[in-house]
Amino acid sequence: MVRTSRWRLGRWLCVLVAAVSVLSGCDWTMFRYGPARTGFDPTESTIGIANVANLQQKWAGGTRVFDGILTAPTVANGVVYQVSNFTLYAFQAGAGNATNCSGLPRFCKPLWTAAAGGFIDSSPAVVNGIAYVNSTDGNLYAFDATGRTKCSGTPKTCAPLWTAATGGFGSSPLVAGGIVYVGSGDSLYALDAAGVVNCSGTPKICTPLWSAATGGQVLSSPAVVNGLVYVGSGDGKLYAFDATGSTHCSGSPRKCTPVWTAATGAMISTQAPAIANGVVYISSFDNKLYAFDAAGTTHCSGAPKTCTPLWTATTAGTGASAAVAKGVVYVFVELPAEVLYAFDAAGSTHCSGVPKTCTPLWTASPGGSEGGFRPPAVANGVVYVSGGQDLLGFDAAGSVNCSGTPRVCAPLWTAPRDGFGPVVANGMVYLGSADGNLYAFGLP
Repeated sequence: MVRTSRWRLGRWLCVLVAAVSVLSGCDWTMFRYGPARTGFDPTESTIGIANVANLQQKWAGGTRVFDGILTAPTVANGVVYQVSNFTLYAFQAGAGNATNCSGLPRFCKPLWTAAAGGFIDSSPAVVNGIAYVNSTDGNLYAFDATGRTKCSGTPKTCAPLWTAATGGFGSSPLVAGGIVYVGSGDSLYALDAAGVVNCSGTPKICTPLWSAATGGQVLSSPAVVNGLVYVGSGDGKLYAFDATGSTHCSGSPRKCTPVWTAATGAMISTQAPAIANGVVYISSFDNKLYAFDAAGTTHCSGAPKTCTPLWTATTAGTGASAAVAKGVVYVFVELPAEVLYAFDAAGSTHCSGVPKTCTPLWTASPGGSEGGFRPPAVANGVVYVSGGQDLLGFDAAGSVNCSGTPRVCAPLWTAPRDGFGPVVANGMVYLGSADGNLYAFGLP
């Protein structure tokens, strides 16, 4: 009875937060949580510093793939979505998973699956009942997220509602303001998320509302905040475009040029920009974290406009996509050794010099050297990261289980599961694992 009441209270709080949020409930609907790509779930209230050590595996979902999952899951409307190789899998979310599950420990089969024409190299984005994935066959796929329309058979499989040709190998899609953005080839593409404008035929095929070329391959997943869409490129630059496809855009088909750009010291690969409090953070292959003015004003000049960093921080290797929460930016580096870094997001504490450089508030060493650019996730005072063959949770404030000068932290919780990009939603932690399974962790 107590557990049920706690769950209902948690869901009520999620609905209350959703009333003033652009997201749905306490879900994690796309790569790095939402359009700002912060990797931070501000609605989580069930798991925290006091009880994270009690997390236990609730169930595992099989994807029938044994060479590892390379993308993070997403959670929307009671379903957790995971891609593996050529297929999108949909599992019932939550701790009390019953549908298609059996045995102890509990093992689950998907509610439905959907195949793409190539390897799916992106995390799904699930918004307004549609699940979007990007594939190496050069197409963006849109599926009915409920597993009904264009779905049939036992086990159930789904065909796409529509597809759109892009440039090839690319990024995780993002949905904001009725537009789905995806990086592919050397360009950023913007398409009608509903699959109506610039869409026709049977099967339905869509063309972009607009596109924008960069100087290199776009593997970086775009971020959208305050009317600008940001994306990193293989040419080592961060690009900011008008998200509506109006300013600096012309022609038919419509092409856009950047509102501003900023150079880093090396290529940007799968690292997504993260935007918080007017600052955009991104890691580069020069083993640095960069912070730029998101508006393109401070430290920016010229025509075309270019920006220099507000501050930088050097790490021991190339970091994954950053997470930003409550004034701290977190970066996880995997090679030559795994290190989790926490920096002052404002560029004040432990920062000095001209140009300004910062050193960590604290660090943690999971103990491996895996590679693969696995980003951290933050929720309710805990930062989660997959490293050293384990899934770990640390005090995001750098206080509990932390000591020394410089400050070093030990984990609050460890689970023997290795994988890509933990996500936190509705009192659960989900991880796509290197063993080909999706794992769900919750409180007793």
